[in-house]
Parts: sequence; structure tokens; C-alpha cells
Amino acid sequence: MTLATEIVVKTKQFFVQTGDLSNFAGRFFKEVFKPPFEFKELLRQCYQLGVRSLLLVGLTGFIIGLVLTLQSRPTLIQFGAVSMMPNMTGISIVREIGPVITALICAGRIASGIGAELGSMRVTEQIDAMEVSGTNPFKYLVITRVLATTLMLPFLVVFGDIIALYGSALVENIKGDVSFQLYFNRVFDALSYGDFVPATVKSFFFGFVIGLVGCYKGYFSNKGTAGVGLAANTAVVMASLLLFVVDFIAVFVSDIFYEL
Repeated sequence: MTLATEIVVKTKQFFVQTGDLSNFAGRFFKEVFKPPFEFKELLRQCYQLGVRSLLLVGLTGFIIGLVLTLQSRPTLIQFGAVSMMPNMTGISIVREIGPVITALICAGRIASGIGAELGSMRVTEQIDAMEVSGTNPFKYLVITRVLATTLMLPFLVVFGDIIALYGSALVENIKGDVSFQLYFNRVFDALSYGDFVPATVKSFFFGFVIGLVGCYKGYFSNKGTAGVGLAANTAVVMASLLLFVVDFIAVFVSDIFYEL
């Protein structure tokens, strides 16, 4: 296969997958408001995908706060602006670093887990058995998981932001002898609703993308064990790429509103 032919094939596959994912999202919005509603399964997925991710998100956020402050502190000292450390870390973590890093961590854990789980069910024909028995597998498997990730990711982002700010405050307390109360007072003085609202809104879209891609890859997984691994792997890659696209659109739109 020549390079030109390979590029054509890859481009065709990209547009085909984009169309399939769009149809999958359209089916989600078509069926999400139709009864029956699987509230019990939704709560179970909120626990599995959200609550059980708290430790990973908290540990990641704490390390981000430590590293960001340790790396930024020498530069701010050179310019005599070390007193602006709480303002800088607070705005950067809440606006961008916290939501994006938390979403990427969740894409690695949640999207791959959903892709592998649904892929295994497809390979073992459990999804086919649900269709034969009269159960709607799309509502039970897909809608509950997408809603769970959409609802839980903003809470994970807020939790990660708080832990990251605590890690940053710990470094300032040790290195600069700044009390925790003074640090957080400076952080909240620097933040405004314009920082919280866009970050929170785009977190819902991040969660939706993670759940949708994970379910899409697993639901249409190829037959065989290799297909399960491929579904989990490609779910992480596609979700991560789409997160950056959604983040760019969110930043672009929020800048328009700021200008207005």
C-alpha cells in the first residue's frame, strides 16, 4: 500500500467514525428521555465511575499543585512577584489545569473501562442476549454510563481543584511561611464567577465526551479478545483528542462572552 493510498484510507476511516459517533450521540439524545428510566443502574454507575475515581483524581491534583508551585516559585522570586503565587495558581488551576488534567485522567480510567466492559459483553454476546430477551441494552448500558460521567465529572473537577490548591498552599506554607488562611484568602480574592462558570460548564461536556466515546467503542467492538483491547485503547485516544477539541471550543466561546 502506497503512502497516498494509506492517507486516503485513514481519512475515509476518520470521516466514517465521525459520522458513526454523531449517529450514536443522536440516538442517545433520542432515547434518554424515553421511559423506562434505569435510576438504580444510573446510581450504581455514578458510584463506580465517579466515587471510585476520587482517590486517583485527588492524588493527581495534589501532585499537580505541588509541582506547579515548585516550578513557578523560582521564576516569580526573580521578578519579585512571589506574593502573586496564590493568584496565579488559583486562576490557572480553576480555569484550565484542573478541568483538563482531571478529564484526561478520567478518560484513561473511565473511557478504557467502559470500552473494555461493553466490548467484553459484545464479544460474549450478552448484548445480543439482552436484545433477544426484550431488554433495551442501549438504555441500560449506554445511557446510564454517559449520564453518570456527565454528572460526576464536574464534582471530580471541583474535588481535584481543591486538592491541587491545598498542595500548592502546602508548598507556600513550607517554603514561604504563608499560612493556609492567608493563601486561600488570596486565591478567592483573585477568582471570580467568570473563572468558575466556564470551567464548570465545560466539565459537563468533558464527562459527556468521555462516556459517549467509551460506550461507542465498546458497543461496536469487533469480535474476539483483540477487539476488546482495541476498543479500550482507541476509546482513550479518541476521548483524549476530543477533550482538547472541546476545551478549545469552550475557551474560544468564553473569550467571546468576555469581550461582550
